[in-house]
Amino acid sequence: MYKSSLILIFVRNQKLQNLSHYRLGLEFAKELDQKDSLSHHRDSFHIPKDKNGNEVIYLCGNSLGLQPKTTKEYIEQELEDWANLGVEGHTEGRKPWLHYHEFLTQNMANIVGAKPIEVIVMNTLTANLHFMMVSFYKPTKKRYKILIEGDAFPSDKFAVESQLRHHGFDDKEGLVLWNSRKGEELARYDDLEAILEAQGDEIALVMIGGVNYYTGQYFDLKRIAKLGHKHGCMVGFDCAHGAGNVELNLHDSGADFAVWCTYKYMNSGPGSLSGCFVHERHSNNKELNRFTGWWSHNKETRFNMRDEFDQLEGAEGWQLSNPPILSMAAIRASTDLFSEVGIKELVKKSKLLTGYFEFLINKLNNNDIKIITPSNPEERGCQLSIQVKNADKVLHNKLTEAGVISDWREPDVIRCAPTPFYNSFEDVYRMVEKLKAILN
Repeated sequence: MYKSSLILIFVRNQKLQNLSHYRLGLEFAKELDQKDSLSHHRDSFHIPKDKNGNEVIYLCGNSLGLQPKTTKEYIEQELEDWANLGVEGHTEGRKPWLHYHEFLTQNMANIVGAKPIEVIVMNTLTANLHFMMVSFYKPTKKRYKILIEGDAFPSDKFAVESQLRHHGFDDKEGLVLWNSRKGEELARYDDLEAILEAQGDEIALVMIGGVNYYTGQYFDLKRIAKLGHKHGCMVGFDCAHGAGNVELNLHDSGADFAVWCTYKYMNSGPGSLSGCFVHERHSNNKELNRFTGWWSHNKETRFNMRDEFDQLEGAEGWQLSNPPILSMAAIRASTDLFSEVGIKELVKKSKLLTGYFEFLINKLNNNDIKIITPSNPEERGCQLSIQVKNADKVLHNKLTEAGVISDWREPDVIRCAPTPFYNSFEDVYRMVEKLKAILN
């Protein structure tokens, strides 16, 4: 795909080995864009513009992805079927609503590295996390604690604390934190192993963010799942910052469950539906506790209305209600784009693009700037978290005024995500130039 000797060299294990082939200057950024076989996909998205009509540099796909230009068409199709068919749209629509979630399954499974039977799109992110904990958090008097990373996304922390309280446990004593060491930002696996060695027989659930929202650290899901299972724990992941960003390989990870939102790297619109993974070994386990509704009931007898509950196989068996079609239409527009390109190709470009971004930031040679995201491309996605000493949100506001849309996290971090679908190498170059001008 990339033939120029100027481009980064990959070895068989895909680890980046040589950063010396990057060069400074706008012309080099343009050269990289010319050699990028995915660059034309930028035209598939609406790029926001400033008050003067110029495209902004949008590096906030880790918070809200941009809208695909096909989204309107996909939603309008369902609006037309609703207008023309009414309730008959459930069976007679061009994409019958009765089975609409099935149109998303294969593409979604490919994106997260799962089997179709393991994946369902339903509800929203934290709701799905709670539904998964209904099934996979099974506390006993001795084994009741929940382990999360110390700097987990607040919603995850609030959710697991409330589960502890719901089951009658103290939410401070029952919450175990995998913290980074003093003076460090990244979590170490040695520390996780030590926690599980010391408290493993008291921990019922290990629930980690697949990619940490703050640092951008991409955790080794398979390693964590294996370690948790070794100590008798259930293991789940919140992949909100991983889905559509990295190769999650959820099936091979061995995790019991995972959840993710679709509005970040998967570009499905604000507050859109969530994805859910349940490993196939649990597909027919009717002994698992769960909340149920008519959409988790046997499709063949669902509308008989008076049958006893007959649970669906696989992840579909965790559904509750008939799905919101308009939100699913937006997800279908995005997942169709992913199907066209493939997550592997997107990740290849992501490593080049983020590596170039890292190179330019480091070349600023500014002692007040530090990238807290792992430098190893296998331990991160496209997000770089840039810590700026003695800075506050004024710096971020100045970047915004200069036409750079990024994300500020207290106390001193700018999160930037050059997403491979719609960001260019020139975007990255111009962002760093604007940052340099503001710092100077």
